[in-house]
Amino acid sequence: MRLTEFQELLHTEFGETRGDTLLNDHVILALGGRTGSAAIEAGVDPREVWRALCAEFDVPRSKW
Repeated sequence: MRLTEFQELLHTEFGETRGDTLLNDHVILALGGRTGSAAIEAGVDPREVWRALCAEFDVPRSKW
């Protein structure tokens, strides 16, 4: 998944402000106890970050 597609999904699902906050501040255990942005910077595929955020916040599986 491209980063632009990831950001579009993030902002569509959570809104721009909340999505950016979740990405930068919320620690996700499934990503090694990192924030989504730290995981992406470390080379994790944005698709994995998207799925982890979806799981954390009970986003319907159809949107994963």
